[in-house]
Amino acid sequence: MTRWSPHRLLITVGTCAIAWAIIAIACLNVGSTGAIGWPGREVLGYRLEAVLLASLVGAALSAAGVAYQAILRNPLADPYLLGVCSGASLFAYLWQFPALAVATAMLPALSQQAFAFAGALISVGIVFVLASRAGRLEPVTLLLVGVIMNAVNGSIFLLINAISKDMPGSGGPLTFLVGGIQTSLTRVEILASAAVIAAGFLLLMLISGQLNVAVLSEFEAESLGVSIHRLRWIALIVASLITASAVAVSGPIGFVGLVCPHLGRLVVGNDTRRLLPVATALGAALLAVADAATRILAADAAARVLLPVGVLTGLLGGPFFLLLLWQNRGRLSPEAQA
Repeated sequence: MTRWSPHRLLITVGTCAIAWAIIAIACLNVGSTGAIGWPGREVLGYRLEAVLLASLVGAALSAAGVAYQAILRNPLADPYLLGVCSGASLFAYLWQFPALAVATAMLPALSQQAFAFAGALISVGIVFVLASRAGRLEPVTLLLVGVIMNAVNGSIFLLINAISKDMPGSGGPLTFLVGGIQTSLTRVEILASAAVIAAGFLLLMLISGQLNVAVLSEFEAESLGVSIHRLRWIALIVASLITASAVAVSGPIGFVGLVCPHLGRLVVGNDTRRLLPVATALGAALLAVADAATRILAADAAARVLLPVGVLTGLLGGPFFLLLLWQNRGRLSPEAQA
């Protein structure tokens, strides 16, 4: 493994930041009325908030995706495997019930985003407790428990919606099943999520060199001076916090954390030290472009509706996932792992 100097790190991060900025500026020129061009002062603030929030969420999901795929040793892993998304969606749905109106009135900090963040942390905490044994986390056990947790959260969500669909304030489930860029968030909510995501990204960058050896066996990793079990705990907790912060402000936007790490590998290879900033920039740019695409579709006479950006990423990411599954079918089969 070649030495990763601060100079090379700054060049990589700076190049990624410039590439993202160019794409973000281009997205600012796309409006929901079909007009292409730099927006006026009264519209600029709205578009800038949407582009920056989309970039923040996309960057968070992509960075978490890199960590999950490295730690779980699975190219098909994404940030939603461990129940983070389903837990956040369930608690965000529960927040709007009248029974919680008194609590939210007494404690203004208990916003819908705070509820979503708490739900994500509770779900992933349960997964960690059930999947750990003697302080160790095994990738296969994590995946199995995460899938079960997602199923349980989804079932509870649908049960509550079926029972209370006519209650005032319960709303429809589509809002919580498909993520979108919300422009009604307070500045405090956005800054809080951005602070958690930025801190998590920096931590992942600090351990990015160790993530390169996560694919090795425990003995091989220990021989290189890396405690693989401690690395799993740190990386999974940080990635889950990043994902929870993103889901809390946007809802479940799928496939970004799966697609962008693979696109990054096509550009810079498998070295996590390079892959992490590149995939993060790709995620920010991809979701900003997807958000701009929803504005273009809203201007089309046949559509005339502003689709949640999660619908578009799902339509694009689904076939990509199937392609990855087809390409990795031999390596993921039980015979190949035996």
